[in-house]
Amino acid sequence: MIVDLIIEDVRWEALGLDALAERACGAALAHEGVAGAEISLLACDDTRIAGLNAEFRGKATATNVLSWPSEERAADVPGGQPRAPVDPELGDIAIAFETCAREAAEAGREITDHVAHLLVHGTLHLLGYDHIDDEDAALMEGIEVEILGKLGISDPYGDAGEDRPVVWKD
Repeated sequence: MIVDLIIEDVRWEALGLDALAERACGAALAHEGVAGAEISLLACDDTRIAGLNAEFRGKATATNVLSWPSEERAADVPGGQPRAPVDPELGDIAIAFETCAREAAEAGREITDHVAHLLVHGTLHLLGYDHIDDEDAALMEGIEVEILGKLGISDPYGDAGEDRPVVWKD
């Protein structure tokens, strides 16, 4: 697996994002049985991601992570398995430093654990998973928790049920 990392905000360098991205994205791909894949990762700030969010989603606000799959892989039915990738270039992910740091602090989590979760989340989006409806969200969250557990990272959703923290914004 190759993560092509572009760091626009130097604060990401202190986190060792290169190794963290290989570990988190690699764990998601291994879980899904995908080998030889390539992901482009933009490590930016809130200003840059707000512009991307406005351009691609019509929401002129910062968010933690955005993903752009290289091809449509979504399941045909809610809660179903997405289609396997054909293209080894899975797509692009962008992640914003300030939002990630703030969310980690608010949740009392290590920023590296939160970023790992968001990279797993973004990679799963590249593989066709989504959280638009309840069935898809339950499937995606369950997979995230399983992957993070293998990385030694605790369940970001906890046992809070409906009161659990939101780790991405739509």
